[in-house]
Formats: sequence, structure tokens, C-alpha cells
Amino acid sequence: MRSIIKASVATLAASTILAGTAFADGHGALKGELNITSDMSNPAPRAVMEGLAAQFDEMHPDLTVNLTIVDREAWKTQIRNSLSANAPDVVNWYAANRMGPYVSAGLFEDVSDLWESEELAALASTKGAMTIDGKQWGVPYTYYQWGIYYREDIFKELGLSEPATFDEEMANCAKIVDSGRKCYTIGSKYLWTAGGWFDYMNMRTNGFDFHMELAQGNVAWTDDRVRETFANWRKLIDMGAFVDDHQNYSWQEALPFMVKGEATAYLMGNFAVAPLREAGLSDDQLGFYQFPTIADTPQGEDAPTDTFHIPSGASNKDAAKAFLKFVTSADVQSDINGGDKLGQLPVNSGSSVASDKFIEKGFDMLSNNAQGGVAQFFDRDFPAEMASAGMEGLQEFMVFPDNLDDILARLEDTRARVYK
Repeated sequence: MRSIIKASVATLAASTILAGTAFADGHGALKGELNITSDMSNPAPRAVMEGLAAQFDEMHPDLTVNLTIVDREAWKTQIRNSLSANAPDVVNWYAANRMGPYVSAGLFEDVSDLWESEELAALASTKGAMTIDGKQWGVPYTYYQWGIYYREDIFKELGLSEPATFDEEMANCAKIVDSGRKCYTIGSKYLWTAGGWFDYMNMRTNGFDFHMELAQGNVAWTDDRVRETFANWRKLIDMGAFVDDHQNYSWQEALPFMVKGEATAYLMGNFAVAPLREAGLSDDQLGFYQFPTIADTPQGEDAPTDTFHIPSGASNKDAAKAFLKFVTSADVQSDINGGDKLGQLPVNSGSSVASDKFIEKGFDMLSNNAQGGVAQFFDRDFPAEMASAGMEGLQEFMVFPDNLDDILARLEDTRARVYK
């Protein structure tokens, strides 16, 4: 029985279908079933995933594509069991350290042969994030920039310009606080937003390479250079730059402070743009700038990369590999990352970028001004146990900065245990 997903193929853009058909020519012999489990459960990503499955199904008459969508948060706890018993053929996950446990456990398939093909040469910018022990374990389909989204209209009201240096950032912040506003909104209830602040403060204070050395357990949390990062961060905390009681808010619950003009900026990923627009802010009111420089070091950026993987227990690895090549093709990545779909950045260097103010700014920043390197984000670059303890400590620091010595001592104890 053909997959029910096939019925939705009519909703796909004609250009994408043509691109997919051209790609399919070399894989017409695929047979059997291709079982995909995806955590793209929010409405827009779900529509994209359903479209990809439907298109690939249509391209291969002798292949039935079966798609299972699971809740994104639930998938974080379900994935190991899913990979261990009756594994699907393709799954969604994340790059870098987040895929490490499944590589170490032998649950992800080595797909280095795919990366040797000419088609995947256009993904070179993320090859390092897909590599463990010199082998590649999946492919990327989208990534997105982080940076400072701000109320451009309020900046104009206060006579402020986009800052290039941390001194300029603090000078702006002083004027914002004097106006009765907060400089930044943040919701640290679920901890990871504090991780974003640490990523940028540390990459700007000590550089991308140092940040990665810390993530890999090669630097002590009590190192003076790490303390310098926290000292720079504390300058903002002591200014009253952040909204009060942020530990009680999720990232979404912190959005109204910016919408209402009670805070002027948000250090966040590009996924924040849609809810800010939906809340009534126009593009004339919103701006974006790269996190300012602190030390004289090449700028690293957070650009989390979402990925597809083949479980080692997959039943139809030929079809799975063909699907991975399909989702990394330039035309497909252009389409699924469009402003009316994922609204993010294609990884394939041959793809086109959506005509969107913030997507274009992010693409320019990551392409031309991220010479330090591209990080995946705190809870992806650090091992899970270290990331969990780290983010708890980072949130505590934002609320109780005087606890820094105790926090760093605890994190150093965790480092000694995690990186044995």
C-alpha cells in the first residue's frame, strides 16, 4: 500500500518537484520501504518534512516512504530507544557533540562515502561539525544565525547606533537604562538562553578556539581566562541590563518585554523573528547586529545545525543514503529554507537565500564575518552532563553573580568527572 504521505505532493512547489525529479534519475531503482522518524513537529517544519517525504516518495515509484512525526522535546528522550530497537532508516538530530553519544554507542551509520561525492562538497562549511574520529555521521539540512535582535525604532529615539565594540554596547546600554528600559530581555527558565550569553561572552573575550578547548574539557573552569569572561558579563549584570526575574520566564514568555518596548534587545536565534512579527512588530521596528567585539580575536558565531542521520540498524540503507543526498541538494535546500517554510539558512553553498531582511543579514554575517569559526551552541558543543551542570551554573550566575567562585568550583568538579 502506498504511503498516505504521497497525497500531499500536490502542495509542493513546482520548481522543487522538477529539481527533485532531475535528482531522482540516478536512483530510480530504489525499492521497498523507507521509514523516517522526524522531530520536526512545529507547524512550519512539519509541513516541510511532510513535503520532503512526499516528494521523495513520488520520485521513486517502487519505494514507499513512511513518515512518523514525534514531538521535538519528547524526541530528545526517545531517540536512543528508537535507534536501539526496530530502528527507522532516517532520523532527525543535531550536529557536533549532540551526535557524539550515538556515534560512540554504534547507533549512527558512518556516511563518509557520501561526503566523498561531488554533491556534498558544497557542504564543506559544516563538515567539521559532522565529523567524529575522522568520519562523518550524518548530513546537515539547515542552520541559522544567532545575534542581537533589537528595537531599531527605540535606538533611533535615543540616538543610538548599532555597536561594533563591547564598549559601545555598554555605552548604549547605559543610555537605555537611563531611559527607564532594560537593555536585554531573556527568559532563562529552561537554562539554554544563559548558555547563549556565555557562548558569545567567551568567544568574544577569549576567541573561538579557546571556547572549543573549554567545550572539549581541555581548560579548567577556574582558569583566569574563564574568569575574565564572567567579569565582562558581570559588567552588564551590574548595570541592570537584563529584565528582572528572567529565571521565571521561558524564552517565549520573555518576548513581550521587547514587544512592549520595556527592553530593547534579545540575544537569540533567528527563530525569534517570526513571533516578534506575529506580535505586531514590523521590520521597520526590528534590526539585527552581530555580537560586538571585546578582544582582538576573529569572531566566532553560534549557528546551530540540524541534521539527518541513518541509524546503524536501518533496514533500507540504500534508500536512506539517497534521501540524505536528496535533502542536501542545492535546489531542495533553497526551497525548504525559504521564508515561507523554515525561514532559515541553507547549508549548501550553491543554494539561494530567501528574500528576507534577517535571513540575508545572517547569511552575510556567517559567510563573510565569522572568521573565528562556527559553534553549534552551548548544549550541543559541551557533553550532555557538562552542558546541564554548566547551564545551571550560568543561570545562577546571572541571578547571583557573587556566587561565581562556588559555581566555577562545582563546574570544575563536573569537568574532572565528565572528561575522564
